[in-house]
Amino acid sequence: MICIIFKIHISRLILCHIKIKTMKKIFIINGGHPFAHSGGRFNETLFNTTISHFTSQEGYTVKSTGVGENYDAKEEVEKYKWADLIIYHTPIWWFQLPFGFKKYIDEVFTEGHQNGIYKSDGRSRKNPAINYGTGGLLKGKKYILTTSWNAPKEAFTLEGEFFGQTSVDDGVMFGFHRMNAFAGLERLSTHHFHDIEKNADVPAELKNYINFLKESVN
Repeated sequence: MICIIFKIHISRLILCHIKIKTMKKIFIINGGHPFAHSGGRFNETLFNTTISHFTSQEGYTVKSTGVGENYDAKEEVEKYKWADLIIYHTPIWWFQLPFGFKKYIDEVFTEGHQNGIYKSDGRSRKNPAINYGTGGLLKGKKYILTTSWNAPKEAFTLEGEFFGQTSVDDGVMFGFHRMNAFAGLERLSTHHFHDIEKNADVPAELKNYINFLKESVN
């Protein structure tokens, strides 16, 4: 953090400029994987698009993981500790994360207990009623979440439709956001893809997504 102070004695004006740390180390996770009729092609494309976007720009360093591939939990913890920004891509299966992605989180976050991801649940034995969720060790880092749905956007926004006008972030993905907060991560932004199975215009979706990345990440 750089703070430059100019003192003007006549007006006694003090200006302080704070330069925010630029996010240059990007860890990208593909939470999709093949299962039954779900081939994971859209999230694979999204995953590769994100990697290409950052590797084609000067100054960014990228690490990545596909949860459907072999991984080592200890190495994944190190990626979390290394990154400035984590980008999650996941389809939604039956209103939850794919089972392979949930397994990944269970294994990696457990491995990160007192080893870079979280120290404890944040409470003390003297007063266990307060400070729950404050023991995360990833403070100062941020994350982006994308989700892909068969459900149309209107299922979340229109009165009388399935999700009761509850947004993705406040509804189905609320627990996912709290999980990241528990580890100390701050949500930077989210981007949700709707009606992917039946009515997707993939080139247009990817174009909008790249614009989203440009606006979200310095």
